[in-house]
Amino acid sequence: MTSKPRKQIHLGVHFPGVNSTTVWSDPRSGSQIDFASFEHLARRAEESKLDFFFLAEGLRLREHKGLIHDLDVVGRPDTLPVLAAVAAVTQHLGLAGTINTTFNEPWEIARQFASLDVLSGGRAAWNLVTSSDAFTGENFRRGGFLPYAERYERAAELVAVARELWDSWDDDAVSPDPVSGAYLRPGSVRRIDHVGKHFQVRGEFPTPRGPQGHPVLFQAGDSPDGRDFAAATADVIFSLHSSFDDGRTFYDDVQARLAAAGREPGSLKILPATTVVIGDTEAEAAELARHIRSQQVPGATAIAFLEQVWGRDLTAYDPDGPLPDVEPDFDGADITRGRARHVKDPRPVVAAWREQAAANGWSIRDLVIAVTSRGGFVGTPHHVADEIDRHVQEDASDGFILVPHLTPGGLDDVLDRVVPLLVERGSFRAEYSGPTLRDHLGLAHPDAVRRPAALAG
Repeated sequence: MTSKPRKQIHLGVHFPGVNSTTVWSDPRSGSQIDFASFEHLARRAEESKLDFFFLAEGLRLREHKGLIHDLDVVGRPDTLPVLAAVAAVTQHLGLAGTINTTFNEPWEIARQFASLDVLSGGRAAWNLVTSSDAFTGENFRRGGFLPYAERYERAAELVAVARELWDSWDDDAVSPDPVSGAYLRPGSVRRIDHVGKHFQVRGEFPTPRGPQGHPVLFQAGDSPDGRDFAAATADVIFSLHSSFDDGRTFYDDVQARLAAAGREPGSLKILPATTVVIGDTEAEAAELARHIRSQQVPGATAIAFLEQVWGRDLTAYDPDGPLPDVEPDFDGADITRGRARHVKDPRPVVAAWREQAAANGWSIRDLVIAVTSRGGFVGTPHHVADEIDRHVQEDASDGFILVPHLTPGGLDDVLDRVVPLLVERGSFRAEYSGPTLRDHLGLAHPDAVRRPAALAG
């Protein structure tokens, strides 16, 4: 009897940014806007043969009671120039950037990612996200926001138009013609004439089809509509389900949706975001993880988080004391702008939190640490390698996007001490098998769609 071949683990790195994971107060923390920080993480990831480098996006700095909360990132260069610069200092590493579908246009996005794919030799990926936030929308010509149902409708049409634009060039459009010697062969570029609910696009796309055909598409939605959209559209899901049981449930759910969308198993990779804390012993790793979480949730952050649910000012309360005895302002306006309220009806959440805090003797800060922790791997290098491998081999994920707590060296010990163990057991590559991100992820190259309408002379 032959044994089942080991699934290959896919790993990416997430540059710290638009989140509350990064510990800026640590003396080892570097700049989030110095290119040396981006370069360090990208070079280290490529040395370890990881799949890709990932950038999140913040379209506007979030405000809490009219002020920028000090744990949020203040300053981030635009995604596409950063990825283009990273492309110049790497040769194989995939380059994934988050660009919003609610406020941008398909022609512009398609050209940006096609250009990155061409210039990087086939390493571009687009993490497409939607937004329900009018606060963010104030920065854009459209303004406002879209109703929930229309967000994915617009995103689906935007992706369809982008694919039509990428497919408007033949794969060999810029190869010299053997008869005429022309560099761009006649009829190899087709005119686009799209008329839809959200977009009207007409013209000849100026950027050749990249080495991947289409840039790899990431998607991060977790609602039923988001999962359906990912199953129909994406190549990779950036998942929040990093624990084993939740991961298995999510994996099975998405695979069922994939089949319903008429797609083959393996054509969509599921990669949860996760943190990793390692130590020489289990006890040392656990203590380091507790220290990191306490740095990530200082007192002011704990109070600010609670205020988003209570809907009222709670600065008079001690973050290391008990939960507020005052009732939430259930009907009051949200006091945090730039982030959706955690829950539409906070009543059951508040009741559950009070019960948890009473049962465990938790302070406000203890509670916030508990409810905002999303799992992750904590232990010795061998234990962490075992757990990462178990998640992938038993179909709780196809790999992970590693999120460091420090810029830029927060993953150095993971790359040095965990990844080699995965290589030794045959679950992770020792060398890149091809030049493109699709090669790294084991994704098929999409065939160009042939259309009869030739470029008008």
